[in-house]
Amino acid sequence: MLLTITLIITALVIFNLLLLKLSCNKTVKTQKVDKKPVVLRTRLTVTSYTQALGATGS
Repeated sequence: MLLTITLIITALVIFNLLLLKLSCNKTVKTQKVDKKPVVLRTRLTVTSYTQALGATGS
């Protein structure tokens, strides 16, 4: 009984691995063209200014 269960489980595992190996989709890798990264901004300039606060009246 134990031998039968072991053989069935082993056969199912081998069958599963066989299906996994055969069912993988093979995709063709595209050739990479020499692409340089596009730099949108070289520097970020932040203009800081101080604003005088108005009187609150309290």
